[in-house]
Amino acid sequence: ADTSDERIDGVTLAQEERIRAREAELERISARAELGSQEGREERSRVIAAERGAARRRQFQKRAASVNPMADPDRADPRTELTQAQLGAVNSQAKRLAENLDGWSRAAISRRLSEAVLGGKDMMSATVSVFEELEGAPGTMVPIGKLEGVSRREVCVEGTLTTVWESESPAIQQVGLLEDETGQVKLTSWKASDVPWIREGERVRIHGAARNWYDGRVSVALTG
Repeated sequence: ADTSDERIDGVTLAQEERIRAREAELERISARAELGSQEGREERSRVIAAERGAARRRQFQKRAASVNPMADPDRADPRTELTQAQLGAVNSQAKRLAENLDGWSRAAISRRLSEAVLGGKDMMSATVSVFEELEGAPGTMVPIGKLEGVSRREVCVEGTLTTVWESESPAIQQVGLLEDETGQVKLTSWKASDVPWIREGERVRIHGAARNWYDGRVSVALTG
């Protein structure tokens, strides 16, 4: 076959093969460079996306800090200002309180204890005040026996539905007694709440229950 149109003029066949090989190598280098550039752009895009995500989280934390100062990302850690002995006592009390404060980490409790100690309270007073503060904070599970002393209209409780009654109202889905180790409380579940039926003997954790009074006693309701 005639391949004169594909040949390079003025060179031998061996020289032409070396030239072709060099051109092929240059094309491969160019392709790798282009791929590397694309990968670099993808990596930069991932970094930018991560930075934007971190910025959004920070903005959310700053907004949350207007309600709860402990959520402020710029808030200095008060534990760094404690003596070694104070820090040891704070960590010990934080561990003990965390066992009785559902939803609060040891780290969060120790920070709050540290603030109280730095504010001039002795360890016993700081422990009592922080426990009372966090026990009544929104989102914290409240022992049923202490519901009467809580000032919030909405509470979080956990217990076992030990008794179920027939309701006379078509608007009420379920009525019963919710019980834990500290006491029992009447629980009313309204149909408008669209809450699943709770079986007798079932242990449940309820968030955002309305705290009311019934016949002079505190009660909780799921209202929707």
